[in-house]
Amino acid sequence: MFAFLRRPDFGAVAAFLLTYLFFAVSTSGAGFVSVNGAASWMNLAAELGIIAIPVGLLMISGEFDLSIGSTVGAASMIVAIGTNHYGLPVWPMIFIALAAGALIGLCNGLAVVKTKLPSFIVTLATNFIVIGATMGVSRLIANVTSSTLVSSDSAKFVFAARWGQANISILWWILAAAIGFWVLSKSVFGNWIYATGGNLQAARGAGVPVERVKITLFIAAGFAAAFVGIMQGIQWNSGNSTYGMGYVFQAPIVVVIGGILLTGGYGTVTGIFFGTALFGVISTGIFYTGWNTDWIQLFLGALLGVAVLANNYVRHLALTSR
Repeated sequence: MFAFLRRPDFGAVAAFLLTYLFFAVSTSGAGFVSVNGAASWMNLAAELGIIAIPVGLLMISGEFDLSIGSTVGAASMIVAIGTNHYGLPVWPMIFIALAAGALIGLCNGLAVVKTKLPSFIVTLATNFIVIGATMGVSRLIANVTSSTLVSSDSAKFVFAARWGQANISILWWILAAAIGFWVLSKSVFGNWIYATGGNLQAARGAGVPVERVKITLFIAAGFAAAFVGIMQGIQWNSGNSTYGMGYVFQAPIVVVIGGILLTGGYGTVTGIFFGTALFGVISTGIFYTGWNTDWIQLFLGALLGVAVLANNYVRHLALTSR
């Protein structure tokens, strides 16, 4: 039992269970614990979770990516303008949008490893560059910053299928978590991620390709953000340059709540998963209580502060008990 308390994901799991229980009791009879209620918070958590998992792995390696928000919007606009303005088939535009997301990640990774500048600054600059370019190019081509998206039945099934109130994004979230868990826990690359974030110079001295690790994770984060942008565009039948801007700080917040240290080298995908689920429960639970949704920010801020303190304490406990 004591060993479990030292796990970095313990706080996220405990917070999720306690918060879910709190809203289950306080919203008794309002439908929060129903199938539709579960679908509501899982839908909200799923799209954020798809992005948060690669962002979390990147943070374990010691880096940040704040360009994910603009990448979401850019991907949705690529598909929307291609299908609506130029009349192109949706699937080629989907692949172009995914490639664009990966390219943004590649540029971030190369900029960070080549210039040695903090990734926080590099990706924050990229965030403004991408959203500015998206809006500017969209204006030049179609004189809009949002556009109708023309999809197909197959694309709608892959990105926007629904079963009752549940979106297919929930399945993609679970798949992303499974892949992330395997990479971090079962592969050599996962060991490289921990080593890169734990002690960069020692990892390099041990032969870990730290630059390749970081670049690969930046590409994964960009790809995931583009995937979510495509998903939102097809679900809502429109692209918008500002889609995803809330993820810029939401993704790092749920990652930290999930037990990832800001200094890197520590954390689990399980923690990220439950940190994201906690975000969904809070956001949806407050709606079911009828409270003002402004309280969401209070809950998240308090959880973030507690998580940072708890994560550092648990890591210290784990190190001193070895």
